[in-house]
Amino acid sequence: MSTVRTVRKIVTGKNAIDGAGVRLVRVFAYRDAKDFDPFLMLDAFDSTNPDDYVKGFPMHPHRGIETITYLIKGDIEHQDSLGNKGSILDGDCQWMTAGSGIIHQEMPKPSARMLGVQLWLNLPAKDKMVAPQYRDIRKQNIPVIVEENHRVHIIAGQHNGIAGATAGDYVKALYLDVDVKAGCDWSCKIEEDATLFIYILQGEGCLDPQSDVFIAEKHAVLFNEGDTFWVKASDKGIRFLLLSGKPLHEPIAWGGPIVMNTEEELKQAFFEIEEDKFIK
Repeated sequence: MSTVRTVRKIVTGKNAIDGAGVRLVRVFAYRDAKDFDPFLMLDAFDSTNPDDYVKGFPMHPHRGIETITYLIKGDIEHQDSLGNKGSILDGDCQWMTAGSGIIHQEMPKPSARMLGVQLWLNLPAKDKMVAPQYRDIRKQNIPVIVEENHRVHIIAGQHNGIAGATAGDYVKALYLDVDVKAGCDWSCKIEEDATLFIYILQGEGCLDPQSDVFIAEKHAVLFNEGDTFWVKASDKGIRFLLLSGKPLHEPIAWGGPIVMNTEEELKQAFFEIEEDKFIK
């Protein structure tokens, strides 16, 4: 018998300014990291005003995490210390494993609309210092399931027997972009002991078959355990990102763009940055 997941927590997030002056919404971060484990942070951006984002994120370091940028609309130029350089465009995803250390920058360009999210995914202690890696996932490489009442982009993991654009090397995350038509419902199987949350991009939906309460866009919803996720779209329809992964249950030592397991490891990282020994 299946168990439909129930709502555990609803998070709105806070307006924030990051990088060189980028306006965004920090949906969740350090304060909620234990609840969202293995996911550390979610930043969302949605703007039609280039002044909100063109100052970008100049060169900065990362260690101990993976950063995943999914861009629904817009144009972000990037480059890093591995020699990668290019642009993230409509429907593309940048999956970067910082591992032992990487320095990169992301510089958004003026667009009619800049809409997307950046997710931080923790690395297990045993993999904190793996070699950095960069995945450039293009829109055409992301499988899409289109049915009468819904459309599902499979960015990572597997859904309905179809493998996504990546599987994740260290945390096997499920990452879906789901669009459900007005008044329709949709469900999918989820590993029972995995963390599950959604971020509602547009519209609103009911997330409990026993309730008639609808949750609106620009909210993240964290769920209790169970093996089934269910949603019913309102008359506005609903589009959301679905993220799931097994928690690591490991200590977190977090300092800005560096996330390790101990304060000693954190201090060592910043020492190496100061001594220009960060890149291995």
